[in-house]
Amino acid sequence: MIKTLGYTLFVICCVAWLLIPVIPFLGFSKGEIAGIITGLIIFGEVTFYVSILLLGKTLYNKIREKLRIRRKNHEKDNAEGKLEL
Repeated sequence: MIKTLGYTLFVICCVAWLLIPVIPFLGFSKGEIAGIITGLIIFGEVTFYVSILLLGKTLYNKIREKLRIRRKNHEKDNAEGKLEL
């Protein structure tokens, strides 16, 4: 039951983040867009962290490993001179 709730919150978090680029095209005023996007960001972050707490250390470690691999690839590309700013 707790795992199901955790995965559901994780999916809701992803949906909230995917809605952010869509909001400006829905015809809201600038103030409404700013408020809705801010609310979605806060909601997405809260649901993400609650889902991590419910799903436990295994999912957290998987996410950390993915970020670590991405960071290593980025550092490797910088060392080879591919991504100079």
